Amino acid sequence: MRLLVLSASDVRALLGYRECADAMRDALIALAAGRAQQPLRTVISPDGAAGLMALMPSYLAADTATGDTATGDIATGDTATGDTATGDTATGDRHGLGESAYGLKAICITPTNPAAGLDTHQGVVLLSDGQTGAPLAILNASAVTEIRTAAVSVVATEVLANPDAARLAVIGTGVQGRAHILALDATRPLSEIRVAGRDEGRTRQFAASLSGRTRAPLQPCASAREAVAGADLIVTATSSAQPVLERDWIAAGAHLNAVGACLPHQRELDTATVATGALFADRRDSLLAEAGDYRIAAAEGAVSEDHLRAELGAVLTGAAAGRTSAAEMTIFESLGLAVEDLAAAALAYRNAIRAQSRSGSELSGSWVSF
Repeated sequence: MRLLVLSASDVRALLGYRECADAMRDALIALAAGRAQQPLRTVISPDGAAGLMALMPSYLAADTATGDTATGDIATGDTATGDTATGDTATGDRHGLGESAYGLKAICITPTNPAAGLDTHQGVVLLSDGQTGAPLAILNASAVTEIRTAAVSVVATEVLANPDAARLAVIGTGVQGRAHILALDATRPLSEIRVAGRDEGRTRQFAASLSGRTRAPLQPCASAREAVAGADLIVTATSSAQPVLERDWIAAGAHLNAVGACLPHQRELDTATVATGALFADRRDSLLAEAGDYRIAAAEGAVSEDHLRAELGAVLTGAAAGRTSAAEMTIFESLGLAVEDLAAAALAYRNAIRAQSRSGSELSGSWVSF
């Protein structure tokens, strides 16, 4: 059989933010409908290690109404992609997904990586056929995580923010800060973008690196407080263990995508913000087990489990209410789900196969015998 290997640059070329957001919407709906399965991620954090490793398996079944996976109709024919010279088509090798798929992300998170010019997230996503278990593709997990996380925030913003929200503030000047600026600017009309980070000089350099890449004007700010003043869309994408936002800084009616704090001891939002906002998550059990923003506020007695209004999938299906008033502050606590990685990997794989089928040559990735 042949296995497709997609590098970080391949993944970025194959996954557009709008198309990936649509795939994330479908995956979250599939999860809410019971067509996707995933356990809590398994984390190993050895004493003395520089970081940790997480394993995230998932399964996505076909939509029985359409026969397609949640990521769309993925090419299943092998004649366009089979290696006829080596006889792969004759042996029944499938370079496409059937009616279901497995995914497994193995990701290492190393907080000191940015100092070495690396993303904190390093690893691979394995995509396998749901009918045979045959491995189909290995993708760069850093790029998959970068794009799908921002794409999920696009979905959350579309269903939870006020429709006319257009003033974006991003706290964080790393990979996710950049991805969220590009994703939200590409998918909704923004009037302005403000960004802030730990270091004012680094923030100016970060803003300069995005010059000409956004439709809305981008302004570096000296502090998080300055950046969020009057903002109606806020993204926190930091590695901070302490709050980077305070409730008094946040305007009425703002929507927050809290992205960075995905470990129990980390938080980006102060307790007052969590306690007064309408709280949503991608998955309830992930929030309760992993979200420092929630867990620390709960430990302080400010919130309990019923403070979570709904999972995002339930809002998407209409099973739960989203925003209830223009003045309400909404918070999407993004933990990152295995099924999101699976859906993004399947979309990238499908796009690579379709591009190859149209051109007759391999435009993205490398095929290896396996």
